[in-house]
Amino acid sequence: MSTRRHFVQSASAFAAFGALSPLSARAQALDQVRIVNGFPAGGTADATSRRIGEQLRGSRYTPNAAVVENKPGAGGRIACETVKNSAPDGRTLLLTPFSCTSVYPHIYTKLSYDPFKDLMPVSIAAVMHHGLAVGPLVPSSVRTVKDYVAWCKANPNQASYGSPAAGSLPHFLGALLSSYTGVALTHVPYRGSIPGVADLIGGQLASMFTPSGDFLANHKAGKIRMIATSGPTRSPFSPEVPTFAEQGFADLTTEEWFGFYAPAKTPGTVIDSANEAINAALKNSQVVNGLATFGLVPAGSTVREMDRSQREAYFRWGPLVKHIGFTGMS
Repeated sequence: MSTRRHFVQSASAFAAFGALSPLSARAQALDQVRIVNGFPAGGTADATSRRIGEQLRGSRYTPNAAVVENKPGAGGRIACETVKNSAPDGRTLLLTPFSCTSVYPHIYTKLSYDPFKDLMPVSIAAVMHHGLAVGPLVPSSVRTVKDYVAWCKANPNQASYGSPAAGSLPHFLGALLSSYTGVALTHVPYRGSIPGVADLIGGQLASMFTPSGDFLANHKAGKIRMIATSGPTRSPFSPEVPTFAEQGFADLTTEEWFGFYAPAKTPGTVIDSANEAINAALKNSQVVNGLATFGLVPAGSTVREMDRSQREAYFRWGPLVKHIGFTGMS
């Protein structure tokens, strides 16, 4: 597990890297690039990879669209390990949520990769808010988080919540709500959001925490009710849904992002050209509109902004994971 001392050493190494790779340098375009993500085809990570990968075509990074390779399993850890072990030549990128690089070091005592030594930040891609939704198992009178908590206290045998994976941020948001309110909530982990949302609609599950974009279509169709989102402000895709903070649960405020990484020791000039191409792609209207269907807001960043955000998330979630008391199996 990463320690604070190791973190500081890694930060010094990153600073030294930056000093040796001026942004003005130019790298030769690569004939083919692949984007590895750790989640199944058809999901949010896959859609983000494909939409951005298509728009890398014709950049000084690569003349061709990127090939997307799905490596699902272990909550994204297999993909991280794959990229760690790839040649540091710029031909392989990782697209992953920051859970895999900022939260997992606090959960798993034996990660097969060190996010601060084995992976190099390239650019943030898109920001997502998480949401809490209830299904038909919960009475229609439940419209707020406080209503939901009161219902759970009155119906302890039905007080369950799903998440897309054990150890994910949605899992922890539910655990924190349980801890802060003193209401017992049974966690039901799924392999991704889709089966959990299906059980929510079918009445087998009372509630679910997951990226709010995964609720949008069914929320708008009236099949489920999203009662809170986790961002600092309301989501532009569901402005009628108040945030947790608006409802008195400011400690549940969080945003998560998908970001691109390269293997450590990838030349700085290649990192710079990849960053430039990704940020240009994120301004393309097809990318913007495509990500919007998944409740994602294109973000983009410099390499250092992404590095700083990753480290801020690492330090924020360390004490929270300890408070929750969750530990992964490996």
